[in-house]
Amino acid sequence: MTYCVGIRLDAGLVFLPDSRTNAGLDHIASFRKMMIYEQPGERFMVLLSAGNLSVSQSVRELLQAEKIDAGNEEEGLTIWNCESLFDAARVLGSTVRRVYAQDGPALKASGIDFNASFILGGQIAHQGKMEAMRMFLVYSPGNFIEATRETPYFQIGESKYGKPILDRVITMATPLDEAAKCALVSMDSTLKSNLSVGLPLDLLVYRAGQLKSDHFVCIDEHNPYFQFIRSTWGEKLHRVFESIEDPQWSG
Repeated sequence: MTYCVGIRLDAGLVFLPDSRTNAGLDHIASFRKMMIYEQPGERFMVLLSAGNLSVSQSVRELLQAEKIDAGNEEEGLTIWNCESLFDAARVLGSTVRRVYAQDGPALKASGIDFNASFILGGQIAHQGKMEAMRMFLVYSPGNFIEATRETPYFQIGESKYGKPILDRVITMATPLDEAAKCALVSMDSTLKSNLSVGLPLDLLVYRAGQLKSDHFVCIDEHNPYFQFIRSTWGEKLHRVFESIEDPQWSG
């Protein structure tokens, strides 16, 4: 299992996946679940993946060369020549369906679900025009939805434990540093409640219009700020809980 969160804000984008995979209690490993697709000055995209590891790895490998029907254009779309994040999401969806056509029947015959989901976000500049930042959630069938002002974040994987803090804090106007902090608290809540999610984490923050990111860190159990988050959040939650009056049973 895994947990990934992507947040779209007015100021930029925040991405945070864990790295744990497991095939049973005695077979636990770590694999990167973040891929960065970058052409400096032209495009910057981040892909997070959750679900069946073989499926997600196949999608990631094929994505770099996958083409889909581009209408009257001479060449099919790829993530390297598409002019918008919407088209990049179409390429990703097409790639997922291609992997399903190749591997889906064999997985089904073995009793394994074709299970993979992806968060794709970033920004593209085409012919001197900068597209607005966008973020998409792509499902196993290859269909997708886009983050909106009303729903500015997506989660994939083991999402339920980390959702309450995101719902209470995140809006489009949230500053990037606060959103990164909120994502880390969301991840810590998930780590606390689910053993199938684990360190290390990859945290990437993208500032609008840069078409690059210099804010990336791999967080392990020795990271002082994440240790501070873990201890401080738990302590403050306990204090707030104690400050709330007990139920009054007398009416």
